[in-house]
Amino acid sequence: MTPVLRQNDVRAGTRIHGVGAFRPDVVVTNDDVCQWIDSSDEWIRQRTGIVTRRRASQDVSVIDMAEGAARDALAKAGIEASRLGAVIVSTVSHPFATPSAATALTERLGATPAPAYDVSAACAGYCYGVAQADALVRSGAAEYVLVVGAEKLSDFIDNHERTISFLLGDGAGAVVIGPSDEPGISPSIWGSDGSKWGAIGMTHSLNDIRSLESLAAAGDEDAVVEAARNIWPTMRQDGPTVFRWAVWEMAKVAQSALDAAGVTAEDLSAFVPHQANMRIIDEMVKQLKLPEHVKVGRDIADSGNTSAASIPLAMHRLLEENPDISGGLALQIGFGAGLVFGAQVVRLP
Repeated sequence: MTPVLRQNDVRAGTRIHGVGAFRPDVVVTNDDVCQWIDSSDEWIRQRTGIVTRRRASQDVSVIDMAEGAARDALAKAGIEASRLGAVIVSTVSHPFATPSAATALTERLGATPAPAYDVSAACAGYCYGVAQADALVRSGAAEYVLVVGAEKLSDFIDNHERTISFLLGDGAGAVVIGPSDEPGISPSIWGSDGSKWGAIGMTHSLNDIRSLESLAAAGDEDAVVEAARNIWPTMRQDGPTVFRWAVWEMAKVAQSALDAAGVTAEDLSAFVPHQANMRIIDEMVKQLKLPEHVKVGRDIADSGNTSAASIPLAMHRLLEENPDISGGLALQIGFGAGLVFGAQVVRLP
């Protein structure tokens, strides 16, 4: 007789139990940025909505920021780290291809031996993590899952580059996802469009750095230093392509997420989009016809674009400034390099 394999019990629903944040201490103003690029405070505000952005000190790492946000989320959720069944860190700025930031974070928090891994999905990474955490908890593979978006983009900025450098900031946001008697996370609408793979990315690959070896062998130290400055990979984007894609395509994804959740814009308490650009956020609000009672995350004004960290950071701020929306529904959507996207409707803790 063929044995029947056991399976985990399937849970009825999941929800976010707590949201945490870590914001670096260094505040970079538009005037600071304009030391490096030919621009002005007025132009940056009009084009992006950014007034300041946060950047981490040299001795503060992606893992340090992830830990700060994670401890805050765990405290808000009232959950001990030892109860975590998985730890997911969404990041594109951890400076090691391996090992992952997640395994180090898991050890720091005291969550070992929970499975831990990084997600590289740029500005959609947090929503990708939420989709996976929801599935892990509902399937019974984990009771609680920590999802962290953490970025130190300042390590990959050329201050003189005009397409994206002035947009970017550092920070970390985190959520604890666990079981719920009722569904608190809707089906995820997520995907990718690799035809625009080059619209956002790096100026060089790490393989290019190997060309420094020949200069070093020749003993030309000055040439090595100058070449390293030019070869070190930094961020850049095709701004018009990204703007058009985000404005016209992501509103459709956001509407699909509402449809999948079985709710309308009227049912929402909050809209928490990726903090890419204030003009993109405002255009999505118009296209979705969000009513005035819906609180909109506009954390970009003070934090800049923090990639995978931007949605949980914006959610954290919204809850602090509008405690009355606690328990309400929020539509969240992330989109970025790849190009990738992800969206869900979630019940706010």
